[in-house]
Amino acid sequence: MVLSRLHRVMPAPGQESVWDYPRPPRVEPSLEHVVLRFNGVVIADTRDSVRVLETSHPPTYYLPRAAFAAGVLAPVNGHSVCEYKGLASYLSIVVGDRRADAVAWCYPRPEDGFESLAGRVAVYPGRLDQCTVDGELVRAQPGDFYGGWITDRIVGPFKGAAGTLGW
Repeated sequence: MVLSRLHRVMPAPGQESVWDYPRPPRVEPSLEHVVLRFNGVVIADTRDSVRVLETSHPPTYYLPRAAFAAGVLAPVNGHSVCEYKGLASYLSIVVGDRRADAVAWCYPRPEDGFESLAGRVAVYPGRLDQCTVDGELVRAQPGDFYGGWITDRIVGPFKGAAGTLGW
């Protein structure tokens, strides 16, 4: 599908269009305040994240593993491969009697150019109780595969919803 037929949203001042992000993706540091909540508990709180920016996708935030509360991350079986970042391993989040399986992922040995992802963890924001960036509630990227974080700062249209696989 041609971008002009997608009705690209023009960014207002202070906004970013996912159609201006590069492919292959770029990793950039972020000093935004990122807070994750699950089962009524803050499970991560940091101003030391990186964003992965890729054409048609909202940013995915990767937080330092050390930003997560002790014991909330549990490895699970299963892997996936990103053509750019490499082999991803999945993690569950466990807080009290509640568990969310394969809700997070990491790249233990990321490919060249993505070394800054080592030691960091990303989450699907729609599978936690709440994710915020600088106090703003994050909306999950459509679909069940991608882990993008949508805030008012980001405009689309976004890949992930039904009918967008071929973009």
